[in-house]
Amino acid sequence: FFCKLKEFKRIAMRADKTDQSFAAFINLAAAVINSR
Repeated sequence: FFCKLKEFKRIAMRADKTDQSFAAFINLAAAVINSR
């Protein structure tokens, strides 16, 4: 699962400034991974 999360460049580079927006994008990416 974590390897699949790292495919999202925005997560791997930690591009988001706040912890809240970083956590929100992780939740979004998890939803995309689960829907595949």
